[in-house]
Amino acid sequence: MGDLLIRNISEAMKRDIAASAQRSGNSLSDEAKDLLREALHRKTEAKPETVSVYDAIRAAFVSENAVDDEFAAIMEEIEVARKKDFGRPFEDFE
Repeated sequence: MGDLLIRNISEAMKRDIAASAQRSGNSLSDEAKDLLREALHRKTEAKPETVSVYDAIRAAFVSENAVDDEFAAIMEEIEVARKKDFGRPFEDFE
């Protein structure tokens, strides 16, 4: 296992971690590891689910009750424009 040194922790934060460690019966080091583990777990759980552009557009149409022919027609227009743009040379950005 490796070591981790965290510099410049305020005295107040160190006291809070030490108090939490004492309440839970942990060492300061174990308490800090537990707190980091919990924070990482919460952070990964809080990530929003990614949605494709297609699904986002479809959801907008569903909310307007316009899913069937109108949605298909607009998606076809988008696809035609995308294919037309495919292979087009880039503009000079200088």
